[in-house]
Amino acid sequence: MRVSVSATEDAVEIAVADTGPGVPAGAEERVFERFFRVEEGRSGEGSGLGLAIARRVVELHGGTIRAERPEAGGARFRFTLPVDARRPAHPAAGPR
Repeated sequence: MRVSVSATEDAVEIAVADTGPGVPAGAEERVFERFFRVEEGRSGEGSGLGLAIARRVVELHGGTIRAERPEAGGARFRFTLPVDARRPAHPAAGPR
């Protein structure tokens, strides 16, 4: 798994990529539906709620999330969160 972070004055983008079986073509939006599960090449069980919850949390914070299918295989999920200069990065950090 690879995680990368980039930032601008207005937003922070976090990308999480893996080398697993990836997201099937045409399912890039469906993977965010509640209870949707990709069965191809998967081991173990899941409820199909993880990405739906992730999308809801990101959207509640004013951000966006998307699934990608890298040419090298696997899956990549990118989410972008807005930066609010009026709020501290951490509650203990105080005003900026």
